[in-house]
Amino acid sequence: MNSKATAESLTIKLPDGSTKELGAKSTGLDLAKAISSSLAKKSIAIEVNGDLLDLSTALNDGDEVKIVTVGDKKSYEVLRHTTSHILAAVVQKKYPNAKVGVGPATENGFFYDFRIDDYKITDEDLLEIEKEMKKFASGAYTLQREFIADVDTRLKEFRAIGENYKAELLEEHRDDNPSEYFFLDNNGGKVWSDFCRGPHLPSTKFIKSVKLTTVSGAYWRGDEAKDVMQRVYGTVWWNDEELEQHMKRKEEAEKRDHRRLARTMDLFSIHEEAGAGLIHWHSKLATVRMELEDFWKKEHRKAGYEFVVTPHIAKTELWDISGHNSFYKDNMYSLQVDDQEYILKPMNCPFHVLIFKDKKHSYRELPVRMAEMGTVYRNEASGAVHGLARVRGFTQDDAHIFCTRQQYVEEIQGVYKLVEKIYGILGLEFTVEVSTKPEKAIGDDSLWEFAEAGLKQALNELGATYDINAGDGAFYGPKIDFQLKDAIGRVWQGATIQLDFNLPERFDLTYNTADNETERPVMIHRAIFGSIERICMVLIEHFAGAFPTWLAADQVMLVPVADKHNAAAQKIADELIDNDIRAKVDTRAERMNYKIRDAQEKQIPYMLVIGDQEIENNEVSVRYRRDNKQKTMPVSEFILQIREEIKKRSLDSFLD
Repeated sequence: MNSKATAESLTIKLPDGSTKELGAKSTGLDLAKAISSSLAKKSIAIEVNGDLLDLSTALNDGDEVKIVTVGDKKSYEVLRHTTSHILAAVVQKKYPNAKVGVGPATENGFFYDFRIDDYKITDEDLLEIEKEMKKFASGAYTLQREFIADVDTRLKEFRAIGENYKAELLEEHRDDNPSEYFFLDNNGGKVWSDFCRGPHLPSTKFIKSVKLTTVSGAYWRGDEAKDVMQRVYGTVWWNDEELEQHMKRKEEAEKRDHRRLARTMDLFSIHEEAGAGLIHWHSKLATVRMELEDFWKKEHRKAGYEFVVTPHIAKTELWDISGHNSFYKDNMYSLQVDDQEYILKPMNCPFHVLIFKDKKHSYRELPVRMAEMGTVYRNEASGAVHGLARVRGFTQDDAHIFCTRQQYVEEIQGVYKLVEKIYGILGLEFTVEVSTKPEKAIGDDSLWEFAEAGLKQALNELGATYDINAGDGAFYGPKIDFQLKDAIGRVWQGATIQLDFNLPERFDLTYNTADNETERPVMIHRAIFGSIERICMVLIEHFAGAFPTWLAADQVMLVPVADKHNAAAQKIADELIDNDIRAKVDTRAERMNYKIRDAQEKQIPYMLVIGDQEIENNEVSVRYRRDNKQKTMPVSEFILQIREEIKKRSLDSFLD
């Protein structure tokens, strides 16, 4: 116990390093009031030693406490989770036969699953439910948490009223000190409750800007063999301005949806005859892919990587050694060859390990940087596959670095610089997290301390800003995650750098030291795109299909004014193609303005109009897809300018 504290007092540590003395049994709200009355009014939760908890939670001497207020990053999770319970309360009042499933907060809102056997909720119903939710919230109900002392009795009560989903969850968590939250009216009466661990808002009065968006079908616990539920989605924000901004972003996101643009721009397709989650790359997106791969290879050659190519399948024994059969068996595809089980590779790592192990290594040869565009296969649930974002067959821009402990920090910095360079050229902003040791982990504590310290040292020396994501590392080592931010502010999972203590041990990897002793190399997994499929999805939506010229499948469309100009236009197109510029001629029997609009809608960067005057002067009239202005220039100058734009991988037109 703190020497300053007594049985009647607590010493609480604050984020700025100061302390606050409170009375015994004080709560988070008491702390907020002790700091200032204005802070107390906008406080909605607390972080205690890193855990997000109710504002009413009792504090202990020596706790490190941060007050979470309206608008804080973590306040939205509490707001949305609480609002999901209001949704459930309103739905059960409106539809007495409704049974509740789960109702989590999501990135921008919440959902709740219901089983209603005698009614299907419609879009029109959502408006009425939303109205009732706002009315409920305005009642300023307080939320009270009660721990379930007698789990068996509560299970019987849940089952007696048909709340079998609640009972299933409670049974699952009976040994986790389960709790139930109640909405209390102004007289302290219990209005509605749900089995939940929290945290929640202290009162529903904080909830004002809520909107229900859609209703769809879902399986209980995501299992196709279980009950079909009705899932109601909604979003909630601290004020109407935030809500309006979100709805505008949502509308813009729908316009940018890569699946929608795939249809309008002829980018890719998925066919039921071939199977879900298997991408067919059409010519245009295949061109984008090849440009990305060429770019990736050039940058990796400069950074000292060697390229390898590995098999698509391997005997199951390899995956026993690597540990994948123990951890990922359900996600792997297998096939029988000559009475021997083979696995379609879910990862490239074991193959790179085998290449490293194929010969003895001296410390003088390290680091070994091994890279591959390796196609892998994972058995994702059919309900989880989603366009290019979640697929069953995909190509990772995979690389593994084998180095000494002394080289470890420098190698991490090299990867970071490469990530920074590649994302910079693509015009993608990013933030960084360091994920530390999880509860279930392998390897000695000293290894984890070495690895985590090295990651932080590498980032600190580079002057990089990062957050700590405590306990979210892989079981085999800590990692650095890069979160990408696109043009409309959405965040996507990007590059990752992972340390691995597992595979070097399992495969008995060694190298000879300067003293002719053997040591295990440090193994670093890293991917910058993550996968070609995922980065293409991000770029399609980031650029809304309007790829920069160097990536665009069709870079130039030549538009003859009349049929008599077709031959001259084709001659110019041939000259452009000879200069490695992707060009086509639109010879359709359509009006010139229609052809220009069509090229703009297809997001072709440049249109060259060819008429009598242009042919006579050996010129072209140049239009850019986002500008109706026209600029006339010699063909040779256009070629010079666009080649320079492509060479620089510029995000902007040379006409700007």
